[in-house]
Amino acid sequence: MTRSARGVIFDMDGVLIDSGAHHRAAWRALLEELGVAPAQPEYWRLTIGRPSDDAVPLLLGREVAWPEARRLADRKRHHYLRLSRQGLPAVRGVAAFIDELEAREIPRAVATSASRYDVDRLLGRLGLRDRFDVVVAAEDVRLGKPDPEAYVRAAEGIAVPPAECLVFEDSVVGVQAARSAGMRVIGVTTAHTEEELCAAGAARVIDDFEGLTWPV
Repeated sequence: MTRSARGVIFDMDGVLIDSGAHHRAAWRALLEELGVAPAQPEYWRLTIGRPSDDAVPLLLGREVAWPEARRLADRKRHHYLRLSRQGLPAVRGVAAFIDELEAREIPRAVATSASRYDVDRLLGRLGLRDRFDVVVAAEDVRLGKPDPEAYVRAAEGIAVPPAECLVFEDSVVGVQAARSAGMRVIGVTTAHTEEELCAAGAARVIDDFEGLTWPV
């Protein structure tokens, strides 16, 4: 299925870095500040892969004016930065897989809902930032995932047609975005189940990158 792929695009959170725990804790801290009880045990799944200001209304279960959504998103980011100062590990096996892609001269990009500041800071700490030819971050798009814009821009950046790009995603909205861009997707089960990712359009699913080789 993936033998014809000529470029690889990675989401960041949950794919390159194992940041899910910090994100969940940051959303929980925000809800506690607001005195809001989660509507469901796995409420944080509503936020996965989305820009934070888009996730706020879903998390609160009501319409939120953009200025308030932006303020609350900034507050959540404050909690996330506080929690992540201890550092975040890479997803297992991803560094070795990127080494192989680089050795084979496969173009590589990141398409993320995170800010460019977070990309540079988090991937830089792991020595991964300079391993990517192109990064498309939140500031680079008008519409966040599940809109395909981030993935379309990433494909343009590495000069590979969408149909020849392979994407690694951990979120349902991210899988939907990549599929809408005409790309093939492998899901990573750091946030969603295999069933959820396949239902969204992933061709197959992996737990992590341990032992993964190219071509996939």
